[in-house]
Amino acid sequence: MVNLPISYDELIQKANDLNLYCKLINQLNKDFGLANIQLEFDETVLPTSLKLILHETIYKLIQEKFMEYLNLLYIIDVPEKKVKQLDSHDMVELSEHITFLILQREWQKVWYRNNY
Repeated sequence: MVNLPISYDELIQKANDLNLYCKLINQLNKDFGLANIQLEFDETVLPTSLKLILHETIYKLIQEKFMEYLNLLYIIDVPEKKVKQLDSHDMVELSEHITFLILQREWQKVWYRNNY
C-alpha cells in the first residue's frame, strides 16, 4: 500500500528518490490529454515550474471552464470526498489544494504501476 505524500515537496522527493519523476510527468500529460486540456509538460520541467503551471491551469479551469475541470478530476480519479472537504471560499487556495490532490492521485498511479 502506497503511503501518500502529505506535501508537494515530499511527493517530489519520493518521485525523485524512486526515479519516477518522469513517469509522473508522463501520467499527468496522458490524463490532461484524455481530458482534452492543452497542457503538456516536458520531462525536464523543474518541480517548481510544474507546481506553478499546474496550479495556474487548475485555477483557470475552475474560473473559466468548470465542466472541463470536473471532467479532468473524473479522468484522474481524484476522490470526490477529498474535494468536497476543501474550503472553496478562496479560489487561489482551493486550486492549490486541488493541484496537490491531482498530483497525489497521479503519484499513486505511477507508484502502483512501478511496484506491481
